[in-house]
Amino acid sequence: MQEIIKQLNKRQNDILSLAEQEGYVSVENLAAEFSVTQQTIRRDINYLSENDFLVRTHGGAFYSSGVKNFAYKSRKYLASDEKSEIANAVAKIIPNDSSIILNIGTTTEKVAESLLSHHGLKVVTNNINIVNIFAHSDDAKVWLAGGKVRKSDSAVIGEDPTYFIKQFKVDYAVIGVSAIDNDGLLMDFDRREVIVTRAIFESSRKLILVADDIKFERTAPMVIGNIAEIDILVTNNQPSPEIVDICNTNNIEIVVARE
Repeated sequence: MQEIIKQLNKRQNDILSLAEQEGYVSVENLAAEFSVTQQTIRRDINYLSENDFLVRTHGGAFYSSGVKNFAYKSRKYLASDEKSEIANAVAKIIPNDSSIILNIGTTTEKVAESLLSHHGLKVVTNNINIVNIFAHSDDAKVWLAGGKVRKSDSAVIGEDPTYFIKQFKVDYAVIGVSAIDNDGLLMDFDRREVIVTRAIFESSRKLILVADDIKFERTAPMVIGNIAEIDILVTNNQPSPEIVDICNTNNIEIVVARE
C-alpha cells in the first residue's frame, strides 16, 4: 500500500484528501476543482478504487469500504438535493393534523424541514436534530425518546428509545436506512439503531421508506427487515427491476421524486 501511495500523482493525492475530508466526492465537482475533464477524473477515481483507497459509485466515490458508515457531516452533504426532493414528496403525502414518527438520518431531517409548514402535527422521534427543527414550527407537538445520545449525530439509540416508541401508534412513520439490497433487505450498521427502527415498524399504521439511489448501491452488516413490509417507497430515481417487482407484488406504492 505504501508503494502505491508513493506512485500517486499530486492530483490523485489531493482527490484522496478531499474524499477523506468530505466522505464523498463527485466527478463533476472534482473536474471543476482541478480544471480537467470529467474523463480524467474518472480515470483517477478508477485507479484509486482499484487500489482500495476509494469506493467508486455513480457520479463519484466514497472514502470508505462498502461496509463502513459515513460520518454525519459527510452524510448530510451527500446527495443533499436528492434528499430535499424526496422530503418535498413526503410532505405532499402527509396531511395536516397527522401523528408521525421520524427516525434518525439526514433524509428524515430533510423531511422534518419540509413538514414545517404543516399544521397540527404530533411528532415522535429519537433524533435530537429533528426536535430542533420542529422548534421553528408554530404548533407541532414533539415527543423525544429518552436514552443514551450518540454525540456524532444526536441520535438516541438502544433499548430505552425502543420501549418509549412502543407506547405509540401513529398515522405515519418515515424511516431511513443505510442500505437496501436487491432482494429487498433493509440494512444498517448498529444493532442499537436496528431495534429502534423495528419498534417504529410496529408503531405505525402506514410506513414510508425514504431512500436516495445511493442506498441501493451500498451494503451494511445488520438486517432491519424487508422492503415488502413498507407501504410507500419515496426515492429520487426508478429502482431496479428486482425492487420494483417486490413493490408490485406487495402493493407498495413507489414515488419517484422530481424537483
